[in-house]
Amino acid sequence: MKHLYCLYINGKQAYTLYNAVQRMGESTATTNHHHHHQHGSQVFDVSVNVPPHFCSKVVDDDGRPQRTGTVWTASAHIITAVIGSGVLSLAWAIAQLGWIAGPTVMLLFSFVIYYTSTLLADCYRSGDPLFGKRNYTYMDAVRSNLGGSKVKFCGTIQYLNLFGVAIGYTIAASISMMAIKRSNCFHVSGEKDPCHMSSNPYMIAFGITQILFSQIPDFDQIWWLSIVAAVMSFTYSSIGLGLGIAKVAATGTFKGSLTGISIGTVTETQKIWRSFQALGDIAFAYSFSIILIEIQDTIKSPPAEAKTMKKATLISTVVTTAFYMLCGCMGYAAFGDLAPGNLLTGFGFYNPFWLLDIANAAIVIHLVGAYQVYCQPLFAFVEKHAAARWPESGFITKEIGIRIPCLQQPYNLNMFRLVWRSVFVVLTTVVSMLLPFFNDVVGILGAFGFWPLTVYFPVEMYIAQKRIARWSTRWICLQMLSFACLAISIAAAAGSVAGVVLDLKVYRPFKTSY
Repeated sequence: MKHLYCLYINGKQAYTLYNAVQRMGESTATTNHHHHHQHGSQVFDVSVNVPPHFCSKVVDDDGRPQRTGTVWTASAHIITAVIGSGVLSLAWAIAQLGWIAGPTVMLLFSFVIYYTSTLLADCYRSGDPLFGKRNYTYMDAVRSNLGGSKVKFCGTIQYLNLFGVAIGYTIAASISMMAIKRSNCFHVSGEKDPCHMSSNPYMIAFGITQILFSQIPDFDQIWWLSIVAAVMSFTYSSIGLGLGIAKVAATGTFKGSLTGISIGTVTETQKIWRSFQALGDIAFAYSFSIILIEIQDTIKSPPAEAKTMKKATLISTVVTTAFYMLCGCMGYAAFGDLAPGNLLTGFGFYNPFWLLDIANAAIVIHLVGAYQVYCQPLFAFVEKHAAARWPESGFITKEIGIRIPCLQQPYNLNMFRLVWRSVFVVLTTVVSMLLPFFNDVVGILGAFGFWPLTVYFPVEMYIAQKRIARWSTRWICLQMLSFACLAISIAAAAGSVAGVVLDLKVYRPFKTSY
């Protein structure tokens, strides 16, 4: 297939195959004919279907605009999705598990995520890895390989999880914006004013920003936002790491113990729940399989998208693991059993206030990009189904070209996209204001999403694609991996439920202040 050439005749595209491919076809046909006379076998016809737009410089083999993604843009998308503000809670997670179990669990999860992601990358195309039918979304991959009721189950889990992530990011961004305001307030008042404030205005401001960015039509057009967000994630992670190292250097000791937070500081029951939550925190900190297929759909070929995606997955997993280990371990070394849920807040609001302001601003910018990386697949899913259901509707399908200064091409405004995406952002913002402790609820959604989306479906699709025999050694190993991750998901969900129960005791809708 790599010897495919394109000829342009009278403005139309005509296609031919290199002589070597033709000879191969003739040879195969002759051989089959020979076998037919010898063994009564069926004669196989050799034919190659070349899409009419295969050679165009502006479209891909499926007729869509040519994809331009590379291993670096894919890595940026993954890092943007993975290194969320959750990296700041890893010191707390390691504090619950200790110096032995904490780093070990982190390494184990990095391996599991990388392995299952390579299985998933092979499911982007059905059949041939370079020319097979594309699966544009996670649901399409499940439909092609598994089908049936599993498709609806996958879609429900995936899109509910994306909705939950959008709410969690809105809450996290508002907390960081308030941290900047409060640190400046402390500095101006000489630490005398407690500086209590409501999170609602900051959630609204974040929502308005997301309404604007959500009008970017396609996933592959937000590559620049992902790169900016990835740089921001390194910025605040580095500040957290640097402050942790500085605190260890100042005290001259590495705090913490081999088994984690001691009984006495917490009760035995709390130790169990916290350990479960810590497993969940680490598992979900790595979870990006939920949008892996959508990221892969932005990558150009050749080489095969799966090959590029596996490189991007390896790069991003190594980078994130290194950062996670450094931030988590240095945070635990600095604070020991008292490691805070958010590493940056553990250093106080005002010392050094300007450095913490930079870190919190970087978190907000990162979350703006991460919100889009997670929500674009959901936006595309709804818009695709609406267009299929009402193809004649101008409101849904009509594109209005608008000239914008500094842009080479006009921006295509779609009224349905404008209304639907704006309503979605408003809804996530209102829910965030109504349930500001929603991080725990997102933890539950994440717990239910981790096993099916990160482990179960990739494993089952791989088994179906490679036709792995039931009860073979490989089949048993894959099922054991799936069962172990299911047990972790159930434990993490139990820990998150316990957190929600505690939050409900002091629940006041729309009245949360910090």
